[in-house]
Amino acid sequence: MSDTEPRSPIEPMEALLVDALPTEGGWQFEPKWDGFRCIAVKRGSDVQLFAKSGKVLHRYFPEIVAALGGLDADFILDGELAVPVGDSLDFDAIQQRLHPAESRIRKLAAQTPALLILFDAVELDGETVTGMALSARRKLLELFFARHPSPILRLSPVTTDPAMARRWLDATNGALDGVVAKRIGDAYRPGERAMLKVKNIRSADCVVGGFRYATGKPVVGSLLLGLYNNTGALDHVGFTSALGHEDKQALTARLEALRGDGFTGNAPGGPSRWSTERTSTYEPLRHELVVEVTYDHITGGRFRHGTGLHRWRPDKAPRQCTYDQLQLEARPSELIGKPLDA
Repeated sequence: MSDTEPRSPIEPMEALLVDALPTEGGWQFEPKWDGFRCIAVKRGSDVQLFAKSGKVLHRYFPEIVAALGGLDADFILDGELAVPVGDSLDFDAIQQRLHPAESRIRKLAAQTPALLILFDAVELDGETVTGMALSARRKLLELFFARHPSPILRLSPVTTDPAMARRWLDATNGALDGVVAKRIGDAYRPGERAMLKVKNIRSADCVVGGFRYATGKPVVGSLLLGLYNNTGALDHVGFTSALGHEDKQALTARLEALRGDGFTGNAPGGPSRWSTERTSTYEPLRHELVVEVTYDHITGGRFRHGTGLHRWRPDKAPRQCTYDQLQLEARPSELIGKPLDA
């Protein structure tokens, strides 16, 4: 961030990744939405949006700035920027907003307008509310939402029932990023990991359609994963660089002996907007090896993040590795209770 850029007035409260949701009383649960965390600040007619990192977001979401600027209130709100496409959320669409050309941003804002899903309040009508308990802040947020209706605002649902939170988590995939747990009696604690988050880790069997060498080394650095589509072609769906305790020299020799067709459907192209891989160059392989990988999220038919290598599956036929093993996503509109693009 440059010295001339505005700065967020507060660091957002953060979450600690845990394996399971708490089951004792005193917790509030919320869906973890699939978008950009956003601190929205309004002072008079001036609206600013800040990412979790503190970087400005308002130039990329002019429709949000215009809508918030029309509200008769000053505030600092904590929420998630998301782009709905139909009744689901499209992470790829929101990533496309981070574009240097203002004309492109405004075109996308008109074609796929974003939403601000609210889940906490920092300041309302000039009063700082961070010292209040979460339960009190939630009531104030509900009142704010009722008094200031806007087509770009949604109120994130909450529950104190662990069973309901578990059902949300079990239904998540492309729709949500997990479930967050917050203590009902806690104040807003800026910059602290005072919340808990749980992601639903799943597994899938994938064909190893290729590999990449490690940077500057003659050994394998990552495996490229494939699933067969409904035409019988092998699509590239992600990668795993978490090779654990594998003997990489032996694995490299094994892979090099299997050079072949590689991906026959969607092949590795330029770097994904969310992938850590930086090159489209890869070593194509015959469709013989199958691995079971763990994953947490799917977007556009691809694993969003790098996957974990769970085990090799010599017992699995490559042709059994199809998209239909992936769990269908839940619909965010079912949780919010209204169409996302309404």
